[in-house]
Amino acid sequence: MPPKKTLWKKGRGKLGAFEPLLGTWIAKSASPMGPVSCTRTLAKTLNGSYLELRVEWKFAKGSYLETALIGVRTDGKVAFWSFTSDGKHSQGELADGSDVHPEALAFVAQMPAGTARMIYWPDESEGFHWAVESQNKKGWKRFTEHHYRAS
Repeated sequence: MPPKKTLWKKGRGKLGAFEPLLGTWIAKSASPMGPVSCTRTLAKTLNGSYLELRVEWKFAKGSYLETALIGVRTDGKVAFWSFTSDGKHSQGELADGSDVHPEALAFVAQMPAGTARMIYWPDESEGFHWAVESQNKKGWKRFTEHHYRAS
C-alpha cells in the first residue's frame, strides 16, 4: 500500500510543524452569541524563536481578543502561553491529535473547568479546521469547530 499523501508541508525545527498555519486566516460561523467572524494570524517572532498568534472573535455586540506565544520550553517540549481580553490566561503543551487527523497539531491545557484540547488539522481542499474540546470520562467532547480559509 503506498504511503498516504501529506497535506501540510512542514518546516524545519520543533516549530516547523506550524509552517502551514503561518499567515492570516478567517472563519465565519454561528455561535450561541450569534454570528461570529474569527481571524487568526500566526507569525514568527523574536528571530523565529517563537510564534505569535493573534486572534479576534467579532460578534454583533463586540469582540474578544487573544494573544499567544508558541515556543519550545527549557525541557524541550513545544508549549503555548495565551492571554485574553477578559483578563484570563492559560498555558499548555503540544499533544497527540492523531485521533482527529493524522497531521493534526493539538495542544492540551489544564483549565479551571478541567482538561481542554485545541486542535488544528488540514482541510482536504482549502485551509484548515480548528476545534476546542473538553475531556470527560468517555473521551473528548467538541464544543467549537471552525473552518479557516486564507484571508
